[in-house]
Amino acid sequence: MATPHISAEPGDFAPRVLMPGDPLRARRIAEDLLTDAKQVTDVRGILGFTGTYRGEPLSVMASGMGAPSMSIYATELFRFYGVRRIVRVGTAGALQESLGLGDVIVVSAAHTDATTATVRVPGVSLSLAPSPRLLVDAVSVAGDAAQVGPVLSSDYFYLDRPEVVDRLTALGTLAVEMEAAGLYAVAAAEGGEALTLLTVSDHIRTGEAMDSATRETRYQRMVDIAARALLVRPLA
Repeated sequence: MATPHISAEPGDFAPRVLMPGDPLRARRIAEDLLTDAKQVTDVRGILGFTGTYRGEPLSVMASGMGAPSMSIYATELFRFYGVRRIVRVGTAGALQESLGLGDVIVVSAAHTDATTATVRVPGVSLSLAPSPRLLVDAVSVAGDAAQVGPVLSSDYFYLDRPEVVDRLTALGTLAVEMEAAGLYAVAAAEGGEALTLLTVSDHIRTGEAMDSATRETRYQRMVDIAARALLVRPLA
């Protein structure tokens, strides 16, 4: 049964899914990580693949950019395809001096300037957080190879707001990205488990940045942590 945005059939997706934003990165992760990877969807160029990882079924599917796109695909995966766990694997702009290019972040909370936190319960700003079990498992797998903390999921990629950056940095926010809050909100609504891992691709405060080619080769450690964390616990 295809959905408006996914052309896969029932059973085509594994219960555990890795979600990068970029469809080409999804293809590369599937080719590098999975055994016997098979493409299962390509609607609007958003690619999804299923194979096995360490003997367990695992899927990789792109989310596109921004919370609205992430919310569409995550909702359809949880609601119509029996997916139980999604880990976003993406890039972010660092805020803290302790972070350098290529560092990995495990996202323990997602602040947001979008309506994602306020639209579901009138008068309440929801705390957008990952599955506690997935968070614990990823931290355990990563050890000292990752920093753990909150990020800002912003709807604005190019908006220059130095005062917002300064205040977020002072409050311990690690980085800025665009999808974690949307994923966490959908998982809470659909009864799924979700987590976000990020690789620092640029530094907002220092101006350092990877070029596009480097971005495509520096995410392996993050993907390895994410895939291993997905398998720590049996599915409930």
